[in-house]
Amino acid sequence: MIYVTGERLQSHHVRAADFGRRWRGLDPAQVYDYLDRVADELDRLQRQLVTANTEAERVRQALRQWQSRQTENRQTENRQTENRQARHAHPVGERR
Repeated sequence: MIYVTGERLQSHHVRAADFGRRWRGLDPAQVYDYLDRVADELDRLQRQLVTANTEAERVRQALRQWQSRQTENRQTENRQTENRQARHAHPVGERR
């Protein structure tokens, strides 16, 4: 049987698995049919993982952009508030 230590199990590993023959052993056709199903499931899960990671990255980027816009909006609001306060503290035409 092929098993590579330290490496994630991939569908091609499952498909390439080979088992020794024994008298009164398991039906090889059933074993290999089942391994094909396992390999197909590994492929499906790998595709889902790639899709999920891509979507997670898209969401992270959107969140960063939103946070940047919020920071810019707060800074603009703070400047506007400071300008209003400064105008009210020293009205035009009024002597100090």
